[in-house]
Amino acid sequence: MSPHRNERGRHRPTRGGRGRILLSTLAAVATAAALLAPAGTASTGEDAGGGGRVKSFWLHMSDTPVTDEMLATEARRRSYIVLNAWQGDLLAKLKAANPAVQVFVYKDLSSTRSYACRDGVDDADLPAGVGFCTAERDHPEWFLLDQGGNRMEYDGYPGHWQMDVGNPAYQDAWAANVVKSSVATGFDGVWMDNALFPCDAYHPGVCPAKYPTDSALQDAYVSMLANTRDEFVSAGLKTVANLSNARLHGNAWNTYTEYLDGGFDEWWLAFDDDNLLSEYADGWSKQVAEIADNEARGKITLVQPHHSEAGDRAYRFALASYLMAAGDLAAIASIEQTDGYGDPTPWHAEYDWDLGAPSGPYRSVGTNLFVRDFACGTVVVNANRTDSRSVTVPLDGGHVTERGTSVTEVSLAGTSGAVLRKHC
Repeated sequence: MSPHRNERGRHRPTRGGRGRILLSTLAAVATAAALLAPAGTASTGEDAGGGGRVKSFWLHMSDTPVTDEMLATEARRRSYIVLNAWQGDLLAKLKAANPAVQVFVYKDLSSTRSYACRDGVDDADLPAGVGFCTAERDHPEWFLLDQGGNRMEYDGYPGHWQMDVGNPAYQDAWAANVVKSSVATGFDGVWMDNALFPCDAYHPGVCPAKYPTDSALQDAYVSMLANTRDEFVSAGLKTVANLSNARLHGNAWNTYTEYLDGGFDEWWLAFDDDNLLSEYADGWSKQVAEIADNEARGKITLVQPHHSEAGDRAYRFALASYLMAAGDLAAIASIEQTDGYGDPTPWHAEYDWDLGAPSGPYRSVGTNLFVRDFACGTVVVNANRTDSRSVTVPLDGGHVTERGTSVTEVSLAGTSGAVLRKHC
């Protein structure tokens, strides 16, 4: 995703003695890591952490109207909120209502925006880290080119021009500009959009001449995240990047988040009411592992299923799957419309439940059947294919469904889930 102002707002190695990380070095490190560690596991690890209460977030990356009452409500119940750079007035109101809410500013890692350049002057508050006018005038080499020598504009997003994230000068300018403006406004962190994996993202079938393969482009992004890391840490800014579709690219989630404070999965388990991700090599457990691996490393995970308010099956499948791995940092928010980052996403009754402390990580109780026990409840997921038969899972004692029905077992079809409470 990649916001327009009128629509939505979307590492350098440690400098102390180690110098700049080169793309060739990063490629070797990433390859070794992929060989030594699995891309994802079906266990949340030994540290169960928290997770009995749902955390949620709000991506308000548009200029849709908001009221003071709305801001106060969302500040008190959301853990993370993302705004555009020009919404500093909203930041102040959110912090007044709840100083603890973490508010991030949207910045695109990958593009500069020609629509934010007017009469040769860049807007004061940008959705990117480098202004189009500045780059065009002073650093045309920062624009990525296709095989024909043409600049690359995002397909479907006019005025978004892809930049060379592997260029050290671009990395330095991007980080310096973003840190300066974010600190001045008072944001807690930076929400980095478009940390990409395929070389033809936003222009199918066409890769940049400089990065003709997925691995080459990924090396460039790891270089940027690593080479800018110290600037954000020194400034006290947390960083969370949009890592959509990382599950399809080996160990990319963990490779990128090594240099971040967290990751966002824009398309998590539910793609609409009926298109739900079952278990296979790059399926259910791979996305649940994003939460588990981040929790184990003290990192934030934001996951976003797509379904309508009427899509109860998709909602419960995603929520139960989230609770399988959530600890103290992960958050979930469902959305119906793609890029619908205006009004707050629905707040569900289960978000106010307290299942208590988990007894441990989730466990397998059958083929693609998973259970996680809490002091005051249980979550169950059937991650088999949607068209597979229902399976009955016995519970440890009596539980109550969301409808208040007492049960001692639960029957679930494929790609469905249940969140159950018990008296305690």
